[in-house]
Amino acid sequence: MAARTPPDDPGGEASPPRPAAPSLGMGAVTARELARQLGVSQSMVSRAFSPGASIAPEMRARVLAAAEALGYRPNIIAASLSRRRSSIVGLVMGELANPFYPVVLEQLSQALQAAGFQTLLFTVPPGQEADAALPMLRQYHVDAVVVTSASLSSAGAAHWLGDGRAAVLFNRAAAGDTPLDSIACDNVAGGRMAAEALLRRGRRRPAFVAGRADTSTSREREEGFFAAFAERGLPPPLRVEAGGYSYGAGHRAALGLGEADGLFFANDILALGGLDALRHVLGRRVPRDVSVIGFDDIPMAAWPAYDLATLRQPVAEMVAATVTLLRARLSGAEGGAAYSERLPAVLVERGSL
Repeated sequence: MAARTPPDDPGGEASPPRPAAPSLGMGAVTARELARQLGVSQSMVSRAFSPGASIAPEMRARVLAAAEALGYRPNIIAASLSRRRSSIVGLVMGELANPFYPVVLEQLSQALQAAGFQTLLFTVPPGQEADAALPMLRQYHVDAVVVTSASLSSAGAAHWLGDGRAAVLFNRAAAGDTPLDSIACDNVAGGRMAAEALLRRGRRRPAFVAGRADTSTSREREEGFFAAFAERGLPPPLRVEAGGYSYGAGHRAALGLGEADGLFFANDILALGGLDALRHVLGRRVPRDVSVIGFDDIPMAAWPAYDLATLRQPVAEMVAATVTLLRARLSGAEGGAAYSERLPAVLVERGSL
């Protein structure tokens, strides 16, 4: 059909055709009506609104432009009911005050959205299980849950998985016989690397500052650290319980470490508090008098004021593995026993070592 010249265009230059205004009124256009206006299939319209779906960029742009002009908005809830999948992943987090987890949240959200999922954030108090969030997650018809900085009981996991949903522990190990998939850093190997780094620098009075006793990350890092000394026939390091993961907890713990000359903190935010206590309260010179190592490699660790040596968690690789595993579980391609993957940490040597 030839393009018409608008009556108010004295130059007579033709303008591209525009979709006719639908009789349903703005905001009430259906996917079927939009597809009819464009002369494409309804599935083509659906793919245009699905990140990662197979559709040519030019066609996606054409569909989105027409949808904007006609006032079409996809009904995500109706679509999820028809296919019995919401494509929503719940992220359950319990320690957003720890600077490591906002980084994880950002990367997980972006990666899941790129894979065609939407995310909902649920928070639980530090130290509490994620079970309390499960009823709310069901109300939102969440297909899967990624649990970070929290735990899920065996009973909660069994009930959740029994509904045909998926669950992955991120940066956590499943407790006991809990049938959960787990993607995490190899914390045990990371603890060994911290011990070896201190030994290479001649440190003979080491200490470990633990986080909360109920977290697998702290326990595993401690296990690797102590094993490295035991295997060499050396006395076990001093151990101090910080009681939590915070700057203040690390600051207080460092005040009770006496003459320890090599400190390994269970994570970076503890180490930053410890560094300030060593330098500004105890007057100890870092690294001349004492070496300090953290774990995570949060952005503040690289600040010149801290220059903290640390074990960098491979967050990008852990996120990619989590998304791949979720997609496999939800497609039904991955079955059987719970899956566990541990990815290696990298020692980042900075001025505190």
